[in-house]
Amino acid sequence: MIGAHTDSPTLRVKPVSKKQGEGFIQVGVETYGGGLWHTWFDRDLSIAGRVMVKNERGEFVQKLVRIDRPIIRIPTLAIHLDRQETFTFNKETQLFPIAGLVAAELNRTDDTDKPGTPENPQNSHKTLDEQFAPLKIVTERHHPYVVELIANEAGVPSSSIVDFELVLYDTQKACIGGLNNELIFSARLDNLGMSYCSIAALINSLSSLSALDNEHCIRIISLFDHEEIGSTTAQGADSNLLPAIIRRLSVIGPGSDKETAYEQTLATSFLVSADMAHSVNPNYASKYENDHKPEMNKGTVIKVNANARYATNSPGITLIQEVARRKKVPLQLFVVRNDSSCGSTIGPMLAASLGARTLDLGNPQLSMHSIRETGGVYDVGYGIRLFEGFFEHFGELEGRIFVD
Repeated sequence: MIGAHTDSPTLRVKPVSKKQGEGFIQVGVETYGGGLWHTWFDRDLSIAGRVMVKNERGEFVQKLVRIDRPIIRIPTLAIHLDRQETFTFNKETQLFPIAGLVAAELNRTDDTDKPGTPENPQNSHKTLDEQFAPLKIVTERHHPYVVELIANEAGVPSSSIVDFELVLYDTQKACIGGLNNELIFSARLDNLGMSYCSIAALINSLSSLSALDNEHCIRIISLFDHEEIGSTTAQGADSNLLPAIIRRLSVIGPGSDKETAYEQTLATSFLVSADMAHSVNPNYASKYENDHKPEMNKGTVIKVNANARYATNSPGITLIQEVARRKKVPLQLFVVRNDSSCGSTIGPMLAASLGARTLDLGNPQLSMHSIRETGGVYDVGYGIRLFEGFFEHFGELEGRIFVD
């Protein structure tokens, strides 16, 4: 099994986001996860997410939207007005996007979404029960033009939008950089980088028609949400999602003892917790343990922590090293300094809930949790080949590693 997460720190639109100040239209947002929030200032931002829509049959359906142009920006204060030695700000009052000017909105001539007009008879011909709304309608909770843009993207009238979950994102696209095109500059490398590697590896491992002819293992990838906020949600790694799936899969095989099939399956299973790792930063080299400074484009990083912030142990390292040897993938080791805090992953919580052998690893990157992160081009290939080898060779190698 390979487990990873798909979420990243971001700013989420508040349930009531309609705000304005000093002639500006503003959008209320709340922080999600532990972002480097100063990197979100002065970026060309837009919004994306899930919209709940009421269709013509009275059904409530979800639609995914992404407004593909910059509409929002969080402005810094000019240095002339506040000469700070360090950039500090209040996340509630100053991490506060602007979306336009009130005057420009007032001058708009599009009235198609005003309730009760012929184009949108939102309240015309409705009974009193139909007119009653437990919550204010979305065009009262959010700026009407923002709602209109969302509706246009979803292909529905504004009046059919019931609610939405939207986040901000940087409209600058990912690109290859560096003098020799050896670097990746992108948002959300943590952890879409390892999510991509795991998906690509699973597909590649099945490219041959005979790939599963002698396979007695089930190959699984599990991509969770909400890792950045603790994983304690229905979609998070601390939920019953993965155990429930494994329990159902464990009784599929013929002749299995259905009473103990789940426990037997976990005893012979192995989980790779795949989450991006820290590359050494040349400007802050003293923050890293001297003998554990991972470098970009030098291979996937095995994460080790004596206090079980990572789930790695020696049998796991032995296994993944044999996989890497067969696929000719270089590996690196990482531990934090004793005087430094240590992050964590979904690895320890899944190891505890499943009781399965687990190892934590990830490709190295710079600027983790920034709006714009940096990774290595060649590490993507290393990660895919490593995971591909894990799927292909685990069944054979697992029986050759003995632990009392």
